[in-house]
Amino acid sequence: MSSASLEITADTPPAALLAHFAPHLKIAHQLPGRVRLKLSMKALDGINFSALESSADAFSAVLGQIRGVRAIKWNLLARSCTVEYDTAIIPDAAWPDLLAGADSAAAQALHAILEETHASLRCAANA
Repeated sequence: MSSASLEITADTPPAALLAHFAPHLKIAHQLPGRVRLKLSMKALDGINFSALESSADAFSAVLGQIRGVRAIKWNLLARSCTVEYDTAIIPDAAWPDLLAGADSAAAQALHAILEETHASLRCAANA
């Protein structure tokens, strides 16, 4: 059984991406300012990436524009990525809370940062 289809484009809102991917993401390891996320194989079922570049480098460049993110490292074979971030901007609790759908201040802060980044990228693309 495959999950519902999701067309991922530059206009796909972060809330839609989170709703699709959160059930398939888990935190493999977390230290203050560093989190390693693991993506299950099932997460890619029904995904159409036709409107985006498929390279991890291009995706990393976009993710690197998120306020508070210092670095992103991918291990595509392991379906994981490590995010280094500024804990003064993104609280450590934001990652588990956001993935769990918790309505905490930390999760709201990270969600607002993602929405802000999405809006600025869309403005830049339309300029």
